[in-house]
Amino acid sequence: MQALVVAGGEGTRLRPLTLTLSKPVMPLVGGPFLSFMLDWLGRNGVDDVLLSCGYRSEAVEAVLGHRHGDMRIRYIVEDEPLGTAGPLRLAEDLLEERVLVLNGDCLADYDLSSEVARHVDHGAVATLALVAVDDTSSYGVVPTAPDGEVEAFLEKAPGPSPTNRINAGAYVLEREVADMIEPGRAVSFEREIFPQLVGKGLYGYLAEGYWIDIGTPDRYLEATYDLLSGRVESDLPARDETASLVYDGCITSGARIGPLSVVGRHCSLGGGRGVERSVLHDDVRVGPGCEIVEAIVGEGARLAQHVRVGEGAIVGARAHVAAGAEVPPGARIQPEERVG
Repeated sequence: MQALVVAGGEGTRLRPLTLTLSKPVMPLVGGPFLSFMLDWLGRNGVDDVLLSCGYRSEAVEAVLGHRHGDMRIRYIVEDEPLGTAGPLRLAEDLLEERVLVLNGDCLADYDLSSEVARHVDHGAVATLALVAVDDTSSYGVVPTAPDGEVEAFLEKAPGPSPTNRINAGAYVLEREVADMIEPGRAVSFEREIFPQLVGKGLYGYLAEGYWIDIGTPDRYLEATYDLLSGRVESDLPARDETASLVYDGCITSGARIGPLSVVGRHCSLGGGRGVERSVLHDDVRVGPGCEIVEAIVGEGARLAQHVRVGEGAIVGARAHVAAGAEVPPGARIQPEERVG
C-alpha cells in the first residue's frame, strides 16, 4: 500500500518552535513527530511513502532519511505551497492505482486497513476518515447517509452543525482523483475537490480509535500526555512512576520531575520545584529553584535560577531567561531572545 503524507506547511500555529524546526521533525516525546505517523502506517500495511515537503524540506530529509523500518520514503518538494490537494498532482508520476493521502499534522492510532476495506466494498472513488468531536468549529464537518455516502462537505461552516463527525485528514483515493486537480497552483481537497465528488463515489468511514491534530501548543502537549500514558501505541522507552521520560545524558540534581513530563537528551536541571506536565527539548539548562508547569522549552534554552515558566508558555530555542524572571502563562519567548 502506498501513502502520500502532506507535510509542507510552516507550522505557524506552533511558533516559535517552528521558527527553528520543521514541524514534521519537531520532537514529540523525544522523537521526530512524523516517525509516529510512519510507525502507524507501517502497522497498517503501508510500505511506500511519498512525503510532500516545502518549508525546510532538506532538514526533514536529513532527519528521516529514505527508509523507516521496511518502508521506503521518497520526497516530493513543493517549490510553492500547493494546498492540501496540489501535492497529489505533483506526485502524479509516482502514484499507484490507489493511494492513502494523509494530513501530516495528525497523530492517530485507528485501523486504516479497515478504511481501505470499506473503500473497496463501496467501489468508492474517495473515502474520508471521519472522527466524532465535541466541538466542530475548527473542522470541516461531513454529514453522511446511513450507507456512508457523503451528503455534503461543509468546511468550517459557521452556525449549528448537522453532525459532529469531522474530516480526520486521512483519505483513500483512486488515482483518477489526481486528474481532477489543476497542476501548478494551490488546490484544496476540502473546498474544491471533495464537493465535486458528492454523489459521485465519495464515502465516509467512521474511525474508532485515537486521533488528534497536534498543530497547536495545547494539542502538542495533549498528544505528549497521551503518548506518555499509553493511550497511543508506540515504541517509547519505559516511563518512570510519574509516567515521565528522562532521556540519556541528563543531570537532574534532585529536581522533581513529573507527572507526564519529557526531559530531552543532555539536559541539566538544578534542584528545587522542577518540571510538571512539561516538555524540555534537548540540551536545556535549568537552574536551581525553577518551576516549569505545562510549558514547552526549546532546544538549547537556558533558564537561570528561580525562574518560573507558566502554563501554556513556550521558550524558544537557545533563549536565555535571567534569574528570578517569570515567563507568564501563554507567553512566547522567541529563539535566542534574552529575557531580563
